[in-house]
Amino acid sequence: MNQVQKHLVTEDENGLRIDRWFLRNFPFLNHGALQKLLRTGQVRIDGSRTKGSNRLKTGQTIRIPPLDILSKNISVKLKPDLSSLLNKNIKKIKALVIYRDDDLIALNKPSGLAVQGGTNVGEHLDSMLEGLRFGASERPKLVHRLDKGASGLLLVARNTFSANQITKAFRNRKILKTYWALVTGIPSKKSGQISATIKKMGLPGSQRMQLTKKEGKHSETQFQIIERAGTRVAWLALEPITGRTHQLRVHCNLIGTPILGDGKYGGSRAFLENSPNRKLLHLHSRSLGLEHPRGGWIELEAPLSKEMERSWLYFGFNPDRTDGSFNKKVV
Repeated sequence: MNQVQKHLVTEDENGLRIDRWFLRNFPFLNHGALQKLLRTGQVRIDGSRTKGSNRLKTGQTIRIPPLDILSKNISVKLKPDLSSLLNKNIKKIKALVIYRDDDLIALNKPSGLAVQGGTNVGEHLDSMLEGLRFGASERPKLVHRLDKGASGLLLVARNTFSANQITKAFRNRKILKTYWALVTGIPSKKSGQISATIKKMGLPGSQRMQLTKKEGKHSETQFQIIERAGTRVAWLALEPITGRTHQLRVHCNLIGTPILGDGKYGGSRAFLENSPNRKLLHLHSRSLGLEHPRGGWIELEAPLSKEMERSWLYFGFNPDRTDGSFNKKVV
């Protein structure tokens, strides 16, 4: 792109932060370079300077500077073969699709792939969503989040109507979610409910959720043991009633059984000698039950990855069991 371009903000982009817009549309432009473009006024909204935190409104015009012939004072990291990289990402994200209709796409996200960009995050799903248009007029929209280390089912809306409906359903807790986890140790009860007030604490880059008695947010999870391997490991089904950051990881650690591989919250207790995939976070978004945006109840499931399946089998668990889910609609 060697000349100034103008982009008219669509309804689909209404409310999106300008820095997120650039991250979405120019995923190989690094954060520092974008901030310089903003500070020097080369990026403008309706002719005026803007900050990265400002949110777009339908009908506004974004001025996009020539990104491949910038002055030497502005460093932009563009990959040498952009077209081949984009084709590679399109192929990669399409391989994750496990369900698709006119309104929804369900992905089986691998562990280690971030959902959105951020500090020190290179490749992420949000930058690949253009590859999931499948001929649709609107760019797909994220309506669901998973930790970078977690794997499994993740929903993407194919249009604004569906995005609004699903977002509202998540907010009103009308979507049934089941996660599978391998934890070190055995919970004292076969099933139960975990409640705690948690708050994000620490400096950016090293933040973690911690228990607190005030100024935090209420969090709640139901759990049940599906199988156990002696006293070493348990396979749990987890249903998050609330949706706080790292909630399941904090809650499993709270009852004395940290998720296998979760050193951030479980420390050394989260690791077992000689077990496969020791550093893999053994947390998997197994299934979702929800009212389809156009009507009717649907239930979706994501199989374990080969890496995860290897761990399940190592401990003698059968990952093909069909009873490890909360997602049964109550009529």
